[in-house]
Amino acid sequence: MSRKVLHLDSNHLVIAEGLEQLGFQNEHDYTSTYEEVLEKIGDYEGLIIRSRIPIDPRLLAKAKNLKFIGRIGAGLENIDLLEAEKQGIFLAAAPEGNRNAVAEHTLGLLLSLFNKLNVADKEVRSGLWRREENRGLELDGRTIGIIGYGNMGRQFAKKLRGFDVDTICFDLKPNIGDEYARQVSIEELREQTDILSLHLPQTPDTIHLINSAFIDQMKKSFWLLNTGRGSAVKTEDLVSALKKGKIKGAGLDVLEYESKSFTNLFEHANKPEAFSYLINADNVILTPHVAGWSVESYYLLSKVVLDKIISLYTKKNR
Repeated sequence: MSRKVLHLDSNHLVIAEGLEQLGFQNEHDYTSTYEEVLEKIGDYEGLIIRSRIPIDPRLLAKAKNLKFIGRIGAGLENIDLLEAEKQGIFLAAAPEGNRNAVAEHTLGLLLSLFNKLNVADKEVRSGLWRREENRGLELDGRTIGIIGYGNMGRQFAKKLRGFDVDTICFDLKPNIGDEYARQVSIEELREQTDILSLHLPQTPDTIHLINSAFIDQMKKSFWLLNTGRGSAVKTEDLVSALKKGKIKGAGLDVLEYESKSFTNLFEHANKPEAFSYLINADNVILTPHVAGWSVESYYLLSKVVLDKIISLYTKKNR
C-alpha cells in the first residue's frame, strides 16, 4: 500500500512537494465534511491541517495508520493532544513560522492606536482635517506588559528594542525572561503595565483570563492588544472597561466570537451587543485574525512543518 498524506486545507506548495520527495502520495481534500474524513482517515500515514476539521478522539480512533499530523500554524486547540500522544502520533506545529508576522502586526496595532491612524484616515477621506483631535501619543517612557512569553511574545518584545520602553513579561514557565523582557510576577505586571499584550494559546486556564476581576486589579488605565486567541478576553467585560476608561483602547486581531476554524465572524445574523460596540468604537482597531497571515509566513509555516517531518523520518532511517 502506498504511503499517503491527506491535506485538509490549502497551504503553500512547498509542503506537498517536500512530502512527495520523501516518498509520500499527496491527496488534497478541502471540502469533505468531518464525517466523510472519518470514513477514510484510516488510509493515511500523514495528515496536514490548519483548523477546518477537529482532530478529536473519535477521528483519532479511526486513524489506525496515522504517524504524523502537520499543523500549519501555532494553535493546537483543535487537536486532542493527549489522545494523539497516546497513539504515538508525531505532531509538527509551526509557531516559529509566523512569529515575526505576529510581532509586526502587534506593533502595527499599537502604533495605530497611539496615533489614531484609523480615525484620522477615515476623517480625511470624508473631508475632515482635524489636527488637534488626532494628536497622537508616544511610546517612549511606557511599560509594556506581555502575558505569554513564547515564540510570539518574545518576538514582539524583540521588536520593541528600538523604543525607549520598559518591557516586562509574565509566563507560567519560570526563568524565561531575557534581554528583550524582564520576567515579573503577575502582581508586578498589574502594578506597572501601561500597555498589555496577550500572546496566549487557548487552554482551560486562559479562557476569559482578561475579565472584570483582572481588569479591576490593574493599577493603571491601560491599552490592550490581543493577537493570540480571542477566548482570552471576555468581550462584555472589555466593553465595560472601555466605557469606563479603565481600558483606553484596544487592538484586537482575534475575538471570542470566532468559530474554531476562525471563519467569517459575520455569518450569524445577530451580532452580540458587545461586538457591535467594538465595531463602532473609535479607540478600537479590529483585524480578521491575520496577524500571522503575511505573505512571508505563508511559506514559512509550511516549510517549518515540512522540516520537522523530514527530521522525524531522517531519525527513523538512521
